[in-house]
Amino acid sequence: MKSRRPLVRRIAVTAVSTTALVAMAAPADAATAEDVDYTTWQQDCQTVMNQALPYLKQRIAATKPGEKQAIVFDIDNTTLETDFGFSYPQPANQPVLDVAEYAQDHGVALFFVTARPGIIYSFTDYNLKNVGYEVSGLYVRNFIDLFKDVAAYKTAQRVDIENKGYTIIANIGNSATDLSGGHAEKTYKLPDYNGQLS
Repeated sequence: MKSRRPLVRRIAVTAVSTTALVAMAAPADAATAEDVDYTTWQQDCQTVMNQALPYLKQRIAATKPGEKQAIVFDIDNTTLETDFGFSYPQPANQPVLDVAEYAQDHGVALFFVTARPGIIYSFTDYNLKNVGYEVSGLYVRNFIDLFKDVAAYKTAQRVDIENKGYTIIANIGNSATDLSGGHAEKTYKLPDYNGQLS
């Protein structure tokens, strides 16, 4: 297994007094005093997906005649492993891919809404498809969107998906900006460890 870098970045300190170290200590709301490693992150993601899958199975089974169901996903550190080493294509976040595969095998459309800039649209689309996601739609930010609030931008994309006739049965992301603003029956938040994951 390849080496993965820890999520929590530490500041190298040399020849600093104990008093200075106390002043530099992480805030009380930090996720943990220890580094969060890849295995912990995967376990934490699996815990959330273990909550999502039973709901999705039930909701998919209760599809109304003519209803087009969709799930909306964030990309970085949600559907793809962005902060653990670098490779291209980036690997899928396996707990999320497992849920996505169940949904796509049962006719649910998968939409991806990201704050990534439009210039890397084709690379992102290829990456998602290469690791196993069936992409029904990929929303990236164009030049004008770069100046908009991320949460408002993502909410607007979910509205657009609804306007195409889809019922968004779940919205899955790792940041509050991925999930705020409504326009999804359920939301599932993956860990970001107080914003340490993008």
